[in-house]
Amino acid sequence: MTAAVIVISVVLIAVGGGATVAVSYFRLQRHRADAVAMAGYRKLAEQAVAGQERQEQRLAELTERVTAIENLLRSVG
Repeated sequence: MTAAVIVISVVLIAVGGGATVAVSYFRLQRHRADAVAMAGYRKLAEQAVAGQERQEQRLAELTERVTAIENLLRSVG
């Protein structure tokens, strides 16, 4: 009886260890996939910020031009 309990205990420990390793492996793979996706989102966010900065710069240039035209029209009229 004691030998059977020892064998069953060893088998359960081995199966539990294998299950823990498998769960850890798949969790690591999911984490890696999430990291790749986040890198893609980060790149997209950087591109969006760069585009906003370009638009902001262009808007500032246009504001300066409109101001110059308004001053010109005021001096003429």
